Amino acid sequence: MSDRPSTPLLDTVRVPADIRGFNRDQLRQLADELRAETVSAVSVTGGHLGAGLGVVELSVAIHHVFDTPRDRLIWDVGHQCYPHKILTGRRERIRTLRQKDGLSGFTKRDESEYDPFGAAHSSTSISAGLGMAVASRLKGEEERRVIAVIGDGAMSAGMAYEAMNNAGAMPDRLIVILNDNDMSIAPPTGAMSAYLSRLISSRSYRSLRDIAKQMARVFPKPLEQAARRAEEFARGLVTGGTLFEELGFYYVGPIDGHNLDHLLPVLLNVRDADQDGPVLIHIVTQKGKGYPPAEKAADKYHGVAKFDVVTGAQVKPAAGAPSYTNVYADALIAEAEHDPRVLAVTAAMPTGTGLDRFGRRFPDRVFDVGIAEQHAVTFAAGLAAEGMKPFATIYSTFLQRAYDQVVHDVAIQRLPVRFAIDRAGLVGADGATHMGSFDLTYLCCLPDFVVMAPADEAELMHMVATAAQIDDRPSAVRYPRGEGLGVPLPARGTPLEIGRGRILREGTKVAILALGSRVADALKAGEELTARGYSTTVADARFAKPIDADLVRRLASEHEVLITIEENAIGGFASQVTQLLCDGALIERGLKLRPMMLPDLFIDHASPRDQVEMAGLGVQAIVAKALEALGHNDVDVVLTTNSRA
Repeated sequence: MSDRPSTPLLDTVRVPADIRGFNRDQLRQLADELRAETVSAVSVTGGHLGAGLGVVELSVAIHHVFDTPRDRLIWDVGHQCYPHKILTGRRERIRTLRQKDGLSGFTKRDESEYDPFGAAHSSTSISAGLGMAVASRLKGEEERRVIAVIGDGAMSAGMAYEAMNNAGAMPDRLIVILNDNDMSIAPPTGAMSAYLSRLISSRSYRSLRDIAKQMARVFPKPLEQAARRAEEFARGLVTGGTLFEELGFYYVGPIDGHNLDHLLPVLLNVRDADQDGPVLIHIVTQKGKGYPPAEKAADKYHGVAKFDVVTGAQVKPAAGAPSYTNVYADALIAEAEHDPRVLAVTAAMPTGTGLDRFGRRFPDRVFDVGIAEQHAVTFAAGLAAEGMKPFATIYSTFLQRAYDQVVHDVAIQRLPVRFAIDRAGLVGADGATHMGSFDLTYLCCLPDFVVMAPADEAELMHMVATAAQIDDRPSAVRYPRGEGLGVPLPARGTPLEIGRGRILREGTKVAILALGSRVADALKAGEELTARGYSTTVADARFAKPIDADLVRRLASEHEVLITIEENAIGGFASQVTQLLCDGALIERGLKLRPMMLPDLFIDHASPRDQVEMAGLGVQAIVAKALEALGHNDVDVVLTTNSRA
């Protein structure tokens, strides 16, 4: 990390209106300073870097040309939004990114009027932008522009095309900027393509095109159709925009997204056009642009830890236990070594899910389908229907996007798709949009689903092995972000008996039945309660469904208090336990049942430990819950201690 860069021009900018009178030389200087400030800020906080550096010039150009916030600017995904935040009144707080009580790493409606739509999941910007454009028309605000910037892989999701198909049939003015930052659609651009883009976005060209269309209409029908197709085909050959034209968009591009001499005229032309309907501007950018370490390794600098600006070296934490993600990958490799039917499917997250490790060992048995979770699940269902053993490896928060497919294409057909659900529970700096808060709830309500959660990384290996052996129904194993506990690991997991938990410590007064990531703190709470004179049993449920009915009944009948604890919202594991106990009338016999789960609110970004305390799921909160159930007057003391933690 280093001192802040010199930014004399940026220092004069408080809001976008301050740059609207800048000339091009000033805008170029502003872009250079904005890029340096972005690198400096992220070096302190960590976060998403590469994509933001790629849209520095675009951010400057949009805020210079358009009247934000009156004109609505929507950033898809949000990975690119840091330069935007610096330009929109949040520079003083930019070094609080992703910290407790600091700026979000994504756009957020309640953070700034310049963030008209929150984003963190991808491919939503065109849909939201179209909704805003229609609303403006219905309210009589036709002069308000709506700009949606989509990129960073988001065009691989079907939702983007659904929105474009709808927008192409509407009269509303919507400007979509496709930020092509991996060269996946178009080749590098140059002076000729920039000239053509300025030409076809200009009022004179569009007027000429309209005249040509009108003239074509006086021809006999076959000639009219031939003329129209010839014009569209010729322009498609030059610009590559035939696909977007077929969806009903007026296509402009490709344009060098780092050249303000190319960007500004096109944005001005599109802004001032009086023609209805949607426009797509295709720009080509480079991830990590202007910062050599990020240019050389765009994948490593997509999301970064704190780093030294001069060398680019990231500040790595002290070596500790392996991450759950890496343990999962190793466990899956171990299963694949013994069974050629074991396959892995991911939705644009091979590195984040550890499947890059699996792919290096089995390159023909891993499938990255892009940002297309719905397709990923049904693709896995097709594999399972033919006797393969697919592990659909998806973050908890992203699996929500494919719930219909989980229900209809997997669960109803009892297909043995194995879901490996990474980032389950609290996730730290990524905040509420990436929390894995709901997977137990939305999976445990499905008939015949097996749902597991490991208490440590060795248990994760056993659960991967268990899932590999389940051939008659779907299964899932959910595991947290971050490091494991450092327990010894086997070479390969051993399958567990389905629906059987385990007792970790025996007691007589209080029983704590914990699931997954909460087991370790439950053990500490059990030790503290026992030391206070309240003999405590701690059990690891292992399975959220089917639950271990014998274990639950034993804990309920032999203890005065039963606490369940999980890192999930209401409706998950505790609901399964409560239903069982109500059916058996054990609660009516005097059992004091106290479920503990995530509170009924979205928890903002903070450190994982802070989030656990904010959620009321830490050691002292468990102790306090037990004492409260027992009617002990030490509760206030414990809660006070917890508040200082």
